[in-house]
Amino acid sequence: MNSYRIPEMARKYMDYDMIRQHTDLPVFPEFRTHLLYAFLSRHSSLSGYSELFSLVTSLVQIGMDTHDLVSITNNAKETKAARSRQLKVLAGDYFSSRFYYLLSHAGQIELIGILSNAICEVNRKKMNLYQKMRQLNLTADDYIKLSVEIRAQLYLAFACLMEESLRHAWPEVLGLFTRCEVLLLEIGRSESAQQYRDSWGYWHILHQASKEEGKHVQAEDPDYAKLRSIWLKYKITPQLYQMLDSCMKQLQDKLQTLESKELAKELQLIGEPFARYLSTPKALEEI
Repeated sequence: MNSYRIPEMARKYMDYDMIRQHTDLPVFPEFRTHLLYAFLSRHSSLSGYSELFSLVTSLVQIGMDTHDLVSITNNAKETKAARSRQLKVLAGDYFSSRFYYLLSHAGQIELIGILSNAICEVNRKKMNLYQKMRQLNLTADDYIKLSVEIRAQLYLAFACLMEESLRHAWPEVLGLFTRCEVLLLEIGRSESAQQYRDSWGYWHILHQASKEEGKHVQAEDPDYAKLRSIWLKYKITPQLYQMLDSCMKQLQDKLQTLESKELAKELQLIGEPFARYLSTPKALEEI
């Protein structure tokens, strides 16, 4: 079995001077991609395609994530900002197009259709999320649920291709890993006053806080000191740490039920960053 090297392979398609100099790219979907590779590598007939399938899926995900970074409005007049916006659009299109090219050259036409349908479903879920946000009709729990579904959908499409013995485990393991990933990102956002908008904490406070507090959280130019006091009052960061701890325990319990102990051990290693994060002094204090 080949060692996992998808990030290095993807860098060939992502590492361009013009992109690095003029815009930022989203974080590589490491957990989901490594997870997909681990499951596919144990397929009796598809193991030889585990690298290709994992690579193209990561490129599609990077393409969609790059498009998500494009601002909704195009008011940027300054040359550098305008160029960054244009490159995000072009880079996202380029990354997404690579999966057509690579799969067609490998004769994997069926997977092109599977991933194309998954992309449509991701976009549908995103529109559902954005509509709920605009209407302020979104609970904090719904925010996490939809965020996990959107991130996992592309990878979930491989359920029909999994080895029979792993087919039922794939959606749940993927969902738990992705939930841990989302919660880890939300913890980071909760600790930065500049990233609170439309975060888990934002939606939690809107449904739990007083009208005055809710108006302050929704303000275009809030008082960040006041905002921080509201965050502390409703224990946003501690709650997220506790949610991550609970999710990690569910994941560990699930991995113990897998028939393949070798796979369970590999998945434990993939999830090690979550465990290390929860073992830091700050995390232990919050849990």
